[in-house]
Amino acid sequence: MDKYKIPHVKTFEYTKIIGLENIDFGKYIIIDDFVLIYAKEKIKIGNYVHIANFSSITGGNELTIGNYAAISQGCRILTATDDFKEWGFGNSTISNEFRNITSSLINIGDYCIVGANSVVLPGVTIGEGATVGANSVITKDLEPWGIYIGNKKVGTRNKEEVLKNYEKFLLTRENVRVGSLFR
Repeated sequence: MDKYKIPHVKTFEYTKIIGLENIDFGKYIIIDDFVLIYAKEKIKIGNYVHIANFSSITGGNELTIGNYAAISQGCRILTATDDFKEWGFGNSTISNEFRNITSSLINIGDYCIVGANSVVLPGVTIGEGATVGANSVITKDLEPWGIYIGNKKVGTRNKEEVLKNYEKFLLTRENVRVGSLFR
């Protein structure tokens, strides 16, 4: 099954993409069943990206997902949210003049992994190679190659070994390096 028939992108019967014309797709992308992407503004998805089931990308602002990135099951990538702390109230049924909306670009770098059921809020940059543990809420920028639980850095990924493995990957024939869905 390939619902949207986008070159080099695998989608499924229950994948839902709104605003397809606003998305720049790389190659070898898997967008699972039960993923919702609502692209009011430009979204760029790099090469070899997996967006897992029950995830959503919404909010109406821009998003960039780098190469070799993974958005795990149940993630929410929110490029806009309502801030109820000060004066805002309501929801999408209320005119924006009464809502305190935060809307901003999100950047997810190359080699990043966003763990299952995590939420990424507007304006965040997840630096190259950073990983986010399951059930995290990301409210601020994350440094490259860090391992995070929420916004707290708990370790560092081995950048040298990841990039060494990447070099090995590049030396492999394309039909061997892609996942089974693309063979």
